[in-house]
Amino acid sequence: MPEKRKPIRRDKKRNPEVTRAAILQAALEEFGEVGHSGARVDRIAERAGVSKPMIYDYFGDKDGIYTAALREAYVQIRAGEEELELDLLDPEAAIRALLRFTMDHFWRKPWFIRMLNTENLLGGDTIRKLDDAADIQSVLFTRLEAVLDQGVSTKVFRSDIDPVQLYLFIASVCYFPISNMHTLRVVFQIPITGEWLEQHADRASDMIVGYLKAPPKA
Repeated sequence: MPEKRKPIRRDKKRNPEVTRAAILQAALEEFGEVGHSGARVDRIAERAGVSKPMIYDYFGDKDGIYTAALREAYVQIRAGEEELELDLLDPEAAIRALLRFTMDHFWRKPWFIRMLNTENLLGGDTIRKLDDAADIQSVLFTRLEAVLDQGVSTKVFRSDIDPVQLYLFIASVCYFPISNMHTLRVVFQIPITGEWLEQHADRASDMIVGYLKAPPKA
C-alpha cells in the first residue's frame, strides 16, 4: 500500500535543512493530491508544521514551492536508484532490480506520478525552467549505460540498446497500471494491488530482459 505520511515534529528550534525537507515533502503530498491549482499554501504549512511566512521565506511564492517540489520528486527517485548500486549487480539482475524499484516507488509514493501528471497538464512549463533537470537524470543514464555495456561485453545483451529508450520502456510498464488503476479495475476487472503489481513486475522484467537478449534486427 502507498506509504502513510509521518507527522512532522513541531520543534521550537529548527534545522533549516530539516525544515526545508519537511516543507518539500508536504508540498509533494499537497500538489500530488489536488494539483497545482487546488493546492493551498496554508495546507502545506499545516502538513509541514510551519507557518505560511516561513514557507514564503524559503520559496518565495506558491509557484516557487511547486517548482522546488517538482525538482525534489526527481531528486528522490534518482537517489533511490543510486542506492540500488546497479554496477555491483550482474546485468540481468540490475535491470530487474531497477524495474522492481521503479514499480515500488510509483506505488508507495503516489505523489510522484501525480506530480508528473500535473506538470504535463501544465504543458511542462516548470520543468523547462529547471536549470539542472537534465543533470539530475544523467546519473541514472550513466549507470544504465554501464549496465548495458557490461551486458554486451559478457555477451548477455545485444549491442544496439539506447539507455534512454530502455528506461522509457521500464517506466512505461510501471506507470500505466498504477496511473490508470481505477479505470483498469472497472473496465478490465484487474485487481491492481501490491501483490498484482509484484507479479506484473516479474512479467515485465521477463519481457524487457528477453528483448535485451534478442539478436538485433539485420
